[in-house]
Amino acid sequence: MKLSVIIVNYNVKYFLEQALLSVRRASRNQEVEVWVVDNNSVDDSVPMVREKFPEVNLIANHHNPGFSIANNQAIRQCSGEYVLLLNPDTVVEEDTFEQCIDFMDTHPEAGGLGVRMIDGTGKFLPESKRGFPSPWVAFCKTVGLSRAFPRSRFFNHYHLGYLDEHEVHEVEVLSGAFMLLRRSVLEEAGLLDEAFFMYGEDIDLSYRIIQAGYRNYYFPKTSIIHYKGESTKKGSLNYVKAFYTAMIIFARKHFQGEKARLFVLMLQAGIYFRAFLTVVSGFLRKVYLPALDAGIIFAGLVFLKNFWAAYHFRDPDYYDESFLYFNAPLYISIWLVSIYFSGGYDRQFSLWRLVRGLLAGTVLLAAVYGFLNLEYRSSRALIVLGALWAILSTVAMRFLLHFLQYGNFSLSRNKMKKLVIVGSQEESERVQRLLHLAQVQKNFIGTVAPWPEADKRQYLSALPQLDEVVQIYKIEEVIFCSKDVRAQDIMNWMARLGPSVDYKIVPQESLSIIGSSSKNSAGELYTIDIHYGIAQPQNRRNKRLSDLLLSSILLILYPVLAFVSRRPSGFLRNILKVLAGRRSWVGYAPTGQDDINLPAIRPGVLSPLDALSIEKLDEPTIHRLNFLYAKDYHITKDFDIIWRSVRQLGREE
Repeated sequence: MKLSVIIVNYNVKYFLEQALLSVRRASRNQEVEVWVVDNNSVDDSVPMVREKFPEVNLIANHHNPGFSIANNQAIRQCSGEYVLLLNPDTVVEEDTFEQCIDFMDTHPEAGGLGVRMIDGTGKFLPESKRGFPSPWVAFCKTVGLSRAFPRSRFFNHYHLGYLDEHEVHEVEVLSGAFMLLRRSVLEEAGLLDEAFFMYGEDIDLSYRIIQAGYRNYYFPKTSIIHYKGESTKKGSLNYVKAFYTAMIIFARKHFQGEKARLFVLMLQAGIYFRAFLTVVSGFLRKVYLPALDAGIIFAGLVFLKNFWAAYHFRDPDYYDESFLYFNAPLYISIWLVSIYFSGGYDRQFSLWRLVRGLLAGTVLLAAVYGFLNLEYRSSRALIVLGALWAILSTVAMRFLLHFLQYGNFSLSRNKMKKLVIVGSQEESERVQRLLHLAQVQKNFIGTVAPWPEADKRQYLSALPQLDEVVQIYKIEEVIFCSKDVRAQDIMNWMARLGPSVDYKIVPQESLSIIGSSSKNSAGELYTIDIHYGIAQPQNRRNKRLSDLLLSSILLILYPVLAFVSRRPSGFLRNILKVLAGRRSWVGYAPTGQDDINLPAIRPGVLSPLDALSIEKLDEPTIHRLNFLYAKDYHITKDFDIIWRSVRQLGREE
């Protein structure tokens, strides 16, 4: 056997399917065996591989042992002269294997090889070629000097930014996303170090290959797409911790004395520094829009206070200064909370959700106004004028933000992108059906034929004129049908059209459409999978809000309701647990095994079973009830279950 391809999968079923299809095409006329090691995925990856790829050697682990151990499981069993470690969120070109093997055959000194990688927008991924992370290199990467000076030999040795991405180079570190290894070198240098759970194992193995006297090469004559961030989100604290912990393991293993201590100290500082940046950036992403709203509304209230005092009351000092530190913050807080619960911050360009929240907040504010002490009842006119200002100013700011982001004032632009499909008429119709079933709304312009010539009565144009179609119709998204268009052609068009267009690929006979709009974000996915109502942010908020409101009411009425409950002490404990967020009043019904495929929610005091008069049901029926509860969830379902089972609210775990 010439080549063994090993893919470790963890809960990326649709990306794995696309990767295996591209591997199948690249394996034609080659001696290739394919291994998939699944690390206990819960997304039906294993049945998918067994059903659609019977030629694949499958190892299904019953736990997640990590990336290194899983790869080693397959390496020990495979028989290829070369071993390719390949990520599941990748797409290889049709001639990738042939070109890489030819290079390795003609370069016996090569121990390992990596290729040119691009992200889902067609941009080059700098981690395609890397240098060893010495203390100075790690410092430059940690503090951002390598990013500030991407082509500097001194500051960016980590990504070897000074080396031409289109030329073959000898490099120090290969990427674990595509790592072609000579088996004889693996036997000499050793397999992946199983001390690395995720990240760092590629650096460690690359280092040992060079120590064994061989060379690692960067080979850009073929490219792959790498949808980054699927197994671990790149901006998360988990990623920061996992990456830098791996670097610490590497430093302690390969460096000695003062150099090792300095390296570990810098990496530990890097963990806290990057974690701090991650937390701050995540916080700013969440609060920047409410903060802008608060600032612009506050400025308007200050102006209205002064204007109304001078115009209506003929007294510039009519309002007390308490308006600025009590009334204005109170009004703004109520408006912002109302926008939040209306979903105005889930979809920042949804004007209806924004205005609905502000109107609801104004009604609530009018009710609260009557309960304020006389000294804090500034003026009803200021509430009305403030509400009008809040609506006008926040709406105007949404238009401005949309213009800064998209270059136009059409707030529906990001919802209805202009789309063309590249493929045969049959595949194009299939893609349109998939989009409809997945409830994805697009402004479909037409189909581009995948051939050099096309019937203009059926197609917008032939493939060679795709760039003209994009320019004329101002296309914002292109979906390629991989059944009709080669992966190599897809990558060429991605590079040619540039990052201003979003790209997606629909694998042959697949129910998914895959793409990515950023190299730092997880791949995007359109599928006809079930959409769970309970997974919607607004429903989750409403469920938690209803839990809090109901618990507060029950706590006030507890002296009376304790006589109704069958377990008064358990009833009180449940009220406190729900208030603390440890439980919900309604959750899934318990079964023999967890419903791991359903969206996670808090354990419930009650369940959908409590709304039924049937005492005992079999497990499949209970699973079905839980499924329907999650799929069709609405807050009224919880109220109905609670009303029917009020005497059971004292039930304990």
